[in-house]
Amino acid sequence: MTATAMRSQCCGEIGIADVGSKVQLCGWVAHRRDHGEHLAFVDLRDHTGIIQCVLDGSVEVRSEWVVRIEGTVRRRPEGTDNPDLATGQVEVSQCEVEVLAEAEAPPFPVDDRVSADEMLRLRHRYVDLRRPRMQANIRLRARVMGALRDSMASQGFCEVETPLLWTPTPEGAREFTVPSRLHKGEFYVLPQSPQLAKQLLMVGGVDRYFQLARCLRDEDLRADRQFEFTQLDLEASFVDQADIQRAVTEAVLAATRAALGDDIDVPGVETFTWREAMERFGTDKPDTRFGIELVDLTAVFESTEVKAFSAPCVKAIVVPGGAVMGRSQLDSLVQQAKSLGAKGLAWFKVISVAPLVVESPLDKFISITERESLVDVSQASPGDLIAVVASDWRTACSVLGQLRLATGRPGIHEGGLRYCWVTEFPMFDGLDEQGRPQAAHHPFTMPHPDDVHLMASDPLSVRSQAYDLVLNGWELGSGSIRVHREDIQRQIFDALGIGFAEAEERFGFLLGAFRYGAPPHGGFAVGVDRLVALLAGEENIREVIAFPKTQSGTDPMTNAPRELAPGVLRDLGLQVIPRNS
Repeated sequence: MTATAMRSQCCGEIGIADVGSKVQLCGWVAHRRDHGEHLAFVDLRDHTGIIQCVLDGSVEVRSEWVVRIEGTVRRRPEGTDNPDLATGQVEVSQCEVEVLAEAEAPPFPVDDRVSADEMLRLRHRYVDLRRPRMQANIRLRARVMGALRDSMASQGFCEVETPLLWTPTPEGAREFTVPSRLHKGEFYVLPQSPQLAKQLLMVGGVDRYFQLARCLRDEDLRADRQFEFTQLDLEASFVDQADIQRAVTEAVLAATRAALGDDIDVPGVETFTWREAMERFGTDKPDTRFGIELVDLTAVFESTEVKAFSAPCVKAIVVPGGAVMGRSQLDSLVQQAKSLGAKGLAWFKVISVAPLVVESPLDKFISITERESLVDVSQASPGDLIAVVASDWRTACSVLGQLRLATGRPGIHEGGLRYCWVTEFPMFDGLDEQGRPQAAHHPFTMPHPDDVHLMASDPLSVRSQAYDLVLNGWELGSGSIRVHREDIQRQIFDALGIGFAEAEERFGFLLGAFRYGAPPHGGFAVGVDRLVALLAGEENIREVIAFPKTQSGTDPMTNAPRELAPGVLRDLGLQVIPRNS
């Protein structure tokens, strides 16, 4: 019950138990239907739903006017129930209407059944937010945030707010810059994450920290990325990787239940190493809702005379029922494989297995033995399509991983929820132009204890203690156990070619803090926007953010970004270079 001085309850709360009661309701006029001169039906809407009100036809109220209605709840006449409404068995009669605010006709219907142009929706977001879908998304987000906060507190984590005005940090993503009025020519940045701040909290003895943190990154936008985003940020001392994963799993599953109900079916959270995820799914963000997995055929074509298969790695996927694909569809798959970095893609249609009949442009070139082994190892059935890529291991995996999604991925509303952990990411990701390893994560990620001895001799084979949480093929977040020992930190800096002076310049305040006693610690960050979008069944995080930006980074509602007045620029000590200069 949400009674206030103006209303006794909300529209969607009225039911059979209220029949005969006097009610006072407030909301927007969703629809008006006139039935003669002395009778009108008005659907009154607020965030809880819609209730039908019976008015005198002479009362003037129009769509989206804000009104207050007093009346008596009664059962609807027999045969007029509306099963599509939670309040469909009752209506409010004997109504007195007070107009609280008149309204112009909205730029688009406030109705989920009618689609509207996205730019128009964002320009009038305050109208768009009235729609039931958006109301549901925003309130689902609130439940998720509350559940995350409650779970963290129940696990002994202390909520701490970190600064929004920070110092530039070399963490990878481009930062938004804030000029200082008091210190002309000097700048703050808006933090892309509280990463270094939360590590300093561990040095400060906070032990278990969390924050629903606002983060900002000046990156190109896409369906799962905005300039501004929210993450459940956490860090803990005297823990190992399993401790962090347990804490995050508990919080995320609590949020899932809060969003969708306690009876929601969420299978156990699987764990894959990075190598296993790449081998089986072709990606470190595996969508495990469907069963197409990569098959290794390197041994099948080890002695082949077909040049197309002369490569260090030959892998394939089996597309169930894919033998019905026409030539244009198959050509499209081949072109997609090439666009992803493969030299080509070979395909085989399995017509039957007894006797073995396989159709392919390579029919004349592969041997009977290779043909039999191909079908046997891939476990293809009649009617299936085998798509094969031969290349280096990384390329073969990633190309087939993309084709796996293109040919078999369920829709956003299908297949349920499948969380998984991906662990043991590579410590380094390739070499730079000087032949030095490049950090796959930030340089404070602890290497796997079994691989520390390889830091100098074989750095590209070193695994890290970094881990990701994935939901339905979306990366929800990343974390790692941090380096707290100076000797290991020096080994990492040496491998990256970072000398003492450069390390002090780039990370001095953190390294200085570590010298005063840093506990073993690790942490994680969950992307709240992505989590909410998936729980809401949305394909774009804009649909679960109250006031998002467009893909070009603009805000049509406020016309941001905008130029600053000359006086403001002067106070900041800034001069704008003309765009055409």
